[in-house]
Amino acid sequence: MRATTIHGTRDIRVDEVPDPQLKRPTDAIVKVTAGCICGSDLWPYRGENPIRPGATIGHECIGVVEEVGTEVRDFRAGDYVIVPFCHCDNTCAHCRNGAQSACVNLSMTSSGQAEYARVGQADGSLVTTGGTPPEDLLASVLALTDVMPTGWHAAVCAGVKPGDTAVVVGDGAVGLCAVIAAKAMGAERIVAMSRHAPRQELARAFGATHVVAARGKEAIAEVLELTDGVGADAALECVGTGDAMTTAIGVTRPGGGVGYVGVPHGVELPVRKLFETNIGLRGGIAPVRRYLPDLLRLVQDRAIDPGRVFDLTLPMEESPEGYRAMDERRAIKVMLRP
Repeated sequence: MRATTIHGTRDIRVDEVPDPQLKRPTDAIVKVTAGCICGSDLWPYRGENPIRPGATIGHECIGVVEEVGTEVRDFRAGDYVIVPFCHCDNTCAHCRNGAQSACVNLSMTSSGQAEYARVGQADGSLVTTGGTPPEDLLASVLALTDVMPTGWHAAVCAGVKPGDTAVVVGDGAVGLCAVIAAKAMGAERIVAMSRHAPRQELARAFGATHVVAARGKEAIAEVLELTDGVGADAALECVGTGDAMTTAIGVTRPGGGVGYVGVPHGVELPVRKLFETNIGLRGGIAPVRRYLPDLLRLVQDRAIDPGRVFDLTLPMEESPEGYRAMDERRAIKVMLRP
């Protein structure tokens, strides 16, 4: 099959690689109809994560079931499905407690930017769309594989509730989806931290009531001024850097909550400050399967439209350009069509 591969820092190619095969009787093979590039894919692209030269890359995709293992009962060839980036059996003790991203049978999508992808624990992982999605909903359905549930997870972990003031740190696709989540959960004031005009505009369209373009201490000061010195009830950290975490904690009022979903790189927590202010900190890898049924319903009812984060669509063969566009912040999120 044709697949996007990574060979080194800023070295993305499209190569011919072996088709994925069923490895376990609980597996499924999905023919990809749409995949995309994630902000977290930029970590290895920029040389921040280890790279295995020639490895396929991409963990977000939707498509049609091509083949299933002998123990798969709920899906068959021809079903149109959403593939959560983290696969789970949805029955283990951790899954039953809402932590599907820590499933004892956890696996991950590894060729979402390709023609085919193997899915582990198909019965527990996959969610059917009930048919081919309308073209105008395709992008929003694709967003459900990662960025929308991840933004939602940030809001859940931060404890956003009706009437709250929520601050979203990060204006990538996850951050913008976190704005959607905060709005859906009833936040009264939503502050989006962004210094890029197109992203600011989209954040406002998603429900942000304020935009703060400053960073660091200046950003914290602006939020404190907006909240009469109190701070926000909830902060949603959607970047993963030390500066982003410092800002998220700095804007949160005593007794408030920080939900973090950015993949941590160089983050050191100020435990003493958290102790003194009783600020709660929760987060991690989003348990996508936990949120998928409700989020799919919201998308199909057209109550939310996370697909708007896709501002560039390319043929899969042009995925190297998609990486360049996101790396240079010329695109928020890139959809790839095989």
